[in-house]
Amino acid sequence: MTKLLHIAQANDIKQAKTSGRYRCESIESEGFIHCCTPEQLQGVVSRYYSTAQGMMLMHIDSELLEAELVFENTMGGEEQFPHVYGEINMDAVQQIGPLEESI
Repeated sequence: MTKLLHIAQANDIKQAKTSGRYRCESIESEGFIHCCTPEQLQGVVSRYYSTAQGMMLMHIDSELLEAELVFENTMGGEEQFPHVYGEINMDAVQQIGPLEESI
């Protein structure tokens, strides 16, 4: 099992709890959901979420994902990031909590 992390908006999580499937804006704009590994979290937070408030952190079991998981770097760098090509089925989500408690 690869443990994946995804930083999410609280409203997106609320909708996912109702529907059983998580989706966010990046599905429409990029075709996938951005994730990271626990080792990548601090770098992702410092680059993209250093001033964000009220964000949530989803812990995902990669083996339970129904959508395709691809490790790649779409920005041209060497570090590979996990991208989920489709909605995340909520039964793959093991835990959800405030991002600030995880960093």
